[in-house]
Amino acid sequence: MLSRSAIFSLAGALALSGVLAAGPGRADDDTVLRVYMNSARVLKLDRPVSKVIVGNSDVADATVADSRTIVLTGRAFGTTNLVLLDADGNAIVDERILVSIDEGNTVRVFKATSRTVLSCSPNCEEHAATGSAAATN
Repeated sequence: MLSRSAIFSLAGALALSGVLAAGPGRADDDTVLRVYMNSARVLKLDRPVSKVIVGNSDVADATVADSRTIVLTGRAFGTTNLVLLDADGNAIVDERILVSIDEGNTVRVFKATSRTVLSCSPNCEEHAATGSAAATN
């Protein structure tokens, strides 16, 4: 049986391959490129890119490795968008980016009606809290 992270990785790879092969105007416009915070993801394109635009560079960063390879790095939790243009100004990719924590490196602490999520890579830090304890913080 596949682990949860393997399923997310596989789903992301399948979604990404559809994005890069089909480009804009495809039937499924709800695709989200998932990147983990402080991690990089390589995007291989089917044609050369001329311009890279990231909606919020505080959330994610894109670096051109070569004309057909972009390295997308998660910088902070949140969402933004990525637009890649060819030499004629046509959109090759126009997608939402979700930067989130790596679920494999989290610990959840349940106490009565509250829940705390700790992101543990390399040190455990509080990522989110819900319930009565979160309301008092």
